[in-house]
Amino acid sequence: MTTLADPVPGGRPGDVARAAALSGELSGRGVHGIVLSYVDTAGIGRVKTVPTAKLPAVAARGVGMSPVFDTFLAHDAIVTTDVLGSPDGDLRLFPDLEQLVALAAQPGWAWAPVDRITQDGTRHPGCSRTVLRRVVADAAERYGLEFRAGIEIEWVYGRGDTPCDTFVPATTGPAYGATRQVEVSACTAELLAALAAQGVDVDQLHPEYAPGQFELSVGALDPVAAADRSVLVRQTVRAVAQRHGLRVSFSPAVTPGTVGNGGHVHLSARRDGVGLHSGGDRRHGMTADGESFTAGILARLPALLAVTAPSPASYLRLKPSRWAGVFTAWGLETRECAVRVIAGAAGDRDREANVEVKPVDLAANPYLALACLIAAGVDGLARNAVLPPEVTGDPALLTQEEAAALGVARLPESLPQAVEAFRADPVLREALGPVLADAVTAVREGESAAVDGWDEERIAAAYRWTY
Repeated sequence: MTTLADPVPGGRPGDVARAAALSGELSGRGVHGIVLSYVDTAGIGRVKTVPTAKLPAVAARGVGMSPVFDTFLAHDAIVTTDVLGSPDGDLRLFPDLEQLVALAAQPGWAWAPVDRITQDGTRHPGCSRTVLRRVVADAAERYGLEFRAGIEIEWVYGRGDTPCDTFVPATTGPAYGATRQVEVSACTAELLAALAAQGVDVDQLHPEYAPGQFELSVGALDPVAAADRSVLVRQTVRAVAQRHGLRVSFSPAVTPGTVGNGGHVHLSARRDGVGLHSGGDRRHGMTADGESFTAGILARLPALLAVTAPSPASYLRLKPSRWAGVFTAWGLETRECAVRVIAGAAGDRDREANVEVKPVDLAANPYLALACLIAAGVDGLARNAVLPPEVTGDPALLTQEEAAALGVARLPESLPQAVEAFRADPVLREALGPVLADAVTAVREGESAAVDGWDEERIAAAYRWTY
């Protein structure tokens, strides 16, 4: 389970003793170093590493790292806010020991997500993992809610023997085809073995639509652990691929004009152990609170895109009729809708019913994405928000009159449009807090300015191997 308490100087109760035991255990298994992992505002995984023997000291005192990374862009340029972006100051990285795991595809290494606190021992307002934990705790305290989440992982395999700026698919088989599975079967079998060794519960792994594309779905967890797992799975996918001479891209748009890589989020809410999206008398078995929670997410999608689709490359993926969910539309298991209500199979609906949010990709910081989605849903529940009429089929085929009657509108078609909506959204900004919300705005504006005037091919190439 996820550690629910914030780190403190000297270590949380029991952490130092636990770290000492883990250090000895891992050293005995040939693990020499610990990867301390977090995700920055731009969605880039950042790390520091320490020798395994230092783990008890790290649990007590943390590891120093600059707060400037909160305003790094994806390509390492730095922007500033009134609080962040200067060379001043330091933070402490504290690992969540409950999530520490030896990396099966990186012999000699273990991995742990971190929370970041200030030198004075207070929460760092830019730490997205801490913010997500706070949002989840607040929903539990105020509304008695608990959540389960899962993030789908899509990527492409590219050949590793090609020039570093190019993409040549490592498979030639058709979408969802058995041929494609055979072509990389040794790599994907090792991937499944590595994930199993790391305690990752895989639901399915299959070829996807775009050239060289695969998708992996994992079991649902509490939101913080689900975000941790998304980071760990991607680290493992990349490490296994490298061992097989392949390159991996999680970029939203590896090549323009084709279906991109998504990171769809599945989210369910429960109260007193009972799901809000099944067993009710509202549409498709939702309870009144379940419908309002879903309506809250749908209503804030334009602003949410600044967090769930945060890269200029994201908008090369967000095109109509590509199952990316680019309209303010919801429906029952309708893959063109931005919000897809999944009722689940008969007999399992109390366990499986959930909401899938489709305009999400893996350039997103998963902690930020889940924090904002939950905040939007909880706001809808608090307001008793009502869902508009549902949509069947492809919303892109609706006439203007039909779309207006259903409340269907195009979501932002560019990152600047999404940022404008985010800047005006009080619920999302309050959920993140002013420091982190301003960092989101500054980083997105920096990314947009960096590619101003570029065509789609140049944007796709610039971000192809970044994520």
